[in-house]
Amino acid sequence: MIVPKQPVSIAEIAAHYDELDPFYRELWGEHVHHGLWQNGNETPEEATLALVDHVAALAGIRAGDAVCDIGCGYGATARRLASHYGARVTALTITPAQYRFALSVSLDGDSPAYLLRDWHENGLDGASFDAAVAIESMSHMTDKRRALTEAARVLKPGGRLVLCVWLAADHPGRCAVRHLLEPICGEGRLPGLASEVDYRRLLVETGFESTMFKDVSQHVRRTWAICIVRSLKALATDASVWRFMMDSNMHNRQFIITMFRILLAYHLGAMRYGIFAACKPSAC
Repeated sequence: MIVPKQPVSIAEIAAHYDELDPFYRELWGEHVHHGLWQNGNETPEEATLALVDHVAALAGIRAGDAVCDIGCGYGATARRLASHYGARVTALTITPAQYRFALSVSLDGDSPAYLLRDWHENGLDGASFDAAVAIESMSHMTDKRRALTEAARVLKPGGRLVLCVWLAADHPGRCAVRHLLEPICGEGRLPGLASEVDYRRLLVETGFESTMFKDVSQHVRRTWAICIVRSLKALATDASVWRFMMDSNMHNRQFIITMFRILLAYHLGAMRYGIFAACKPSAC
């Protein structure tokens, strides 16, 4: 597993998303995750929904299912699972700005139910969910084993788990680790960038089986090219963005450089994007 030179705390992860809150929504929208270009001609908005729908299909989400959205961001995925699939969704985030936004656009009724809570200490009832999804949030977990153990605990027997995760290559070169992966972890507030092998082992060790894996790196990496172009345009046209970049008190302003690192890491194969689908034993 690749780790940053300085440990990343949960508080730092929350602060990262709080500080960059307006830029994330302005540059990419309410879905704070990659898009999935399956045909290649989708708009960014269509691609982000395509990823959610792909996850929902892998998780086998049906009307009435109790679904846990682990690391829900602005709640856009949770809202789609509730409105489009009829699921009863409980969604968690550690970021106050994201939580407030999610509540501000909540659907009528009691789903999704949003919780401002650390997944490691989620306090949810055991064996209470038919499915759980974690779209890119597992990469921010400080203790991935514990996070997956909690996922297994809250799922019913036969419950489905789908993870979309940022991955390090199984054997990245020393130069890629030093100049790309370690800085990406530090600047992107990733406590650790695990590999496919790491996740396969952790899923087995935390009690999951029937694991399926897809590498969709080539279908998602366009996300970062679009974000880079939009960021550069914002820098050239929006004075508030320029002021943010020039403010030394903004601890996450270097993330614009991180976007270039991520795109290069994808193209070099040092970084990958994978989707795992696994099942809690019994009726898999």
